[in-house]
Amino acid sequence: MMYWNDHGMNGWGYALMGVNSLLFWLLLIGGIVLLVRCLGDQQPRNPRRPSAAEQILAERFARGEIDDEEYRRRLATIRGQDEPRAQ
Repeated sequence: MMYWNDHGMNGWGYALMGVNSLLFWLLLIGGIVLLVRCLGDQQPRNPRRPSAAEQILAERFARGEIDDEEYRRRLATIRGQDEPRAQ
């Protein structure tokens, strides 16, 4: 006698199977994304890249909004150095 009734999955079985497959694909895709990001970030980095504040200050200096003395003074302040002393 074949048992076709009451031996299959019910609604919870299908729900758990769906959740498991969703988790599997999310982990697989997430792992691939992390791997690509790690391998793609192998470029040597510039040890002294100007900060956003330094870039804005340089742009203001290039446009002529501030003079050389003010540029140097503010740059020293941004970098945390003592202000250059006038001689």
